[in-house]
Amino acid sequence: MATDTSRPPPEHFLGLIRQQQRGRLKIYLGFAAGVGKTYEMLQEGQRLKRQGVDIVIGVVETHGRAETAAQVLGLEQVQRRKIEYRGVVLEEMDLDAILARRPTVCLVDELAHTNAPGSRHGKRYQDVEELLKAGINVIATLNIQHLESLYDLVEKATAVKVKERVPDYVIGMADQLVNVDLSAEDLRERLQAGKIYPAERIDRALENFFTQENLTRLREFALEEIAHRLDRRRSAATEGGQHNNTSARVMVCLSSRGPNVEQLLRKGARLADRLNAPWYAVYIQTPREDISRIDAATQRQIGNTLALVQQLGGVPMTFKGGDIVGTIAAFALEYGITHVVLGRTRRPWYRRWFGQSLLDRLQHELADIDIIVAGIR
Repeated sequence: MATDTSRPPPEHFLGLIRQQQRGRLKIYLGFAAGVGKTYEMLQEGQRLKRQGVDIVIGVVETHGRAETAAQVLGLEQVQRRKIEYRGVVLEEMDLDAILARRPTVCLVDELAHTNAPGSRHGKRYQDVEELLKAGINVIATLNIQHLESLYDLVEKATAVKVKERVPDYVIGMADQLVNVDLSAEDLRERLQAGKIYPAERIDRALENFFTQENLTRLREFALEEIAHRLDRRRSAATEGGQHNNTSARVMVCLSSRGPNVEQLLRKGARLADRLNAPWYAVYIQTPREDISRIDAATQRQIGNTLALVQQLGGVPMTFKGGDIVGTIAAFALEYGITHVVLGRTRRPWYRRWFGQSLLDRLQHELADIDIIVAGIR
């Protein structure tokens, strides 16, 4: 396993714990199963215990790995809650039991996990948010492919649709991010040695998700994300705590019938994140899209779209207007927008006979604003 000499010592996180009443969050970030996230989290748990910190395991998944299981020994575990669902008994982290126990630090594995039906929260990261609000510090694990804004890039790179995802703001909440790195070659060797999956799953994993190409690309995603987050924090520290770029503003234009609006939103969110800028997703409701004229399926799609905007850290806004270009231009000027993001439309060639396209008109109206036409599938 690769070591990172630039990492702060474990005592640094302990110092952060003592500085603030609200719980602190530390995330061990990796790019695939088996790189050692859970192992390193448990090792830190053992170090904190030796230093006299009141620490418990909220939930840890060892997946039968002997080396990881050995790190659990001696650490207090909060008994999991049993939930019966369709005749099957499922075990979940017992949020109420942890809140009642009130440890100083709680270890929580696999942030992107979906809780069993009947749980208070749908996702484990939401449980963690409640722990943090209660003043309990959390050390957790996450793989890079579970970030919402990376969904399309991960699918394109690996041909895998990641079902369990977390909003990007979860990474932003972390007071510390630790990159658990391993070369793709070493990870494949660990897999072949039976240290990740049982023997019957090894060949299939090597041929599918754990290919050299897939692992290398996922590792690049993780390294890029870590580097970006660290650079942002250095800039914020230099600028006296300013977290947002004071000049850049991003606007993503939505329509009820746009192709793959989720992909468009993720691209807009990634752009805003890289610019360190706030962003707005603006849905312009034309007269023909009045609520009395569109079907229930379209209404649900619009609602889901605006909910995704919030998960990605944007501000959803709805405006009514018959003149789409005029409404976009007015919003852009009022809010000081510097970048407008649009999805590429498939305009038939014969429509050119009927005048300028929406893009042509926007470029004329917003001559001083960057207009980005995002390629989406």
